Amino acid sequence: MFPHIPYHPVSFTETESIERSKSFLDYMKRRRSLRFFSDQPVPKEVIENIIMTASTAPSGAHKQPWTFCVVGDPAIKSKIKEAAEDEERESYSGRMSEEWLHDLAPLGTDWHKPFLEIAPWLIVVFKKAYELEGGEKRKCYYVSESVGIACGFLLSAIHNAGLVSLTHTPSPMNFLQKILDRPENERPFLLVPVGYPAEGATVPDLRRKSLEEVSVWW
Repeated sequence: MFPHIPYHPVSFTETESIERSKSFLDYMKRRRSLRFFSDQPVPKEVIENIIMTASTAPSGAHKQPWTFCVVGDPAIKSKIKEAAEDEERESYSGRMSEEWLHDLAPLGTDWHKPFLEIAPWLIVVFKKAYELEGGEKRKCYYVSESVGIACGFLLSAIHNAGLVSLTHTPSPMNFLQKILDRPENERPFLLVPVGYPAEGATVPDLRRKSLEEVSVWW
């Protein structure tokens, strides 16, 4: 059993809470998925802090069932790009339904993924289906939910650092496990290029759903 220690909350007045929540909302509204990256270097320490922020996420039974593999080596990034494009080419040419392709069309995406080589860092998030302790399997709980929450923290931390990212999910992603030589208990969950935006980068002019469309109140 974990020993319990005093919790020291951060307290704000009602007015401060409203102001802070509005300020954070306005800042997060500026977060966008980007496909046009600069090759400008990003300090390793920034990525370390981002990952440790993601690791503050809650998890089932506090198992923290995630591994963040950080790739900066150009040769490994090239291998990942080649394998990802192979899978994406198959998806766009036959795996995806007509409805799926129709929904993607306004975004202007295709199987070409140059950002996987251009972005200075790739963060590959793996989920642990179970733990391995001394060769023995130990159960993890709510793995996908826990890792999904951690990825949300990750994206927020990336944005907070003044960087941009993209949630890339080539399917299937088994090639990432092979290229990065991950153990049998880890499964690729998300591939996130991280860096600065390219000069003149653009994003689709999208509309996010309103409060009324995404919430129900009682």
